[in-house]
Amino acid sequence: MKKWTRWEDWVAIAAGLVVALSTMFMPPMGASVAIMLVLGVLLIVSGLVNLAFPGMVAMEYVQGALGVLLIISPWVGGYADPMTFGAAWLSWICGAIVVAVAALAIRPAMRAHHDAIPH
Repeated sequence: MKKWTRWEDWVAIAAGLVVALSTMFMPPMGASVAIMLVLGVLLIVSGLVNLAFPGMVAMEYVQGALGVLLIISPWVGGYADPMTFGAAWLSWICGAIVVAVAALAIRPAMRAHHDAIPH
């Protein structure tokens, strides 16, 4: 598997970028700014690590865990407001996307890891 070519990691990076940058445009509620900024940056970093080292299976699980944290963060951070499209909806949507692409990337990462080990 070539470096810098996996679309799943590029999608995770884009989701992290959207989450992190949205803090400048969304009205702050609870701890939304801090949580979304930190999780967005961590998604970007994990996506870049996955792109640079495509055989690291553990990073796919880390990325999936970050997606799950993004999904539950509106309730934990006190900004769950389903009545308006705001930080909560953005966290739920981007978190679901990240979980989905991380799940799709696990099998190819396992294959790349297996192929990199000499037999």
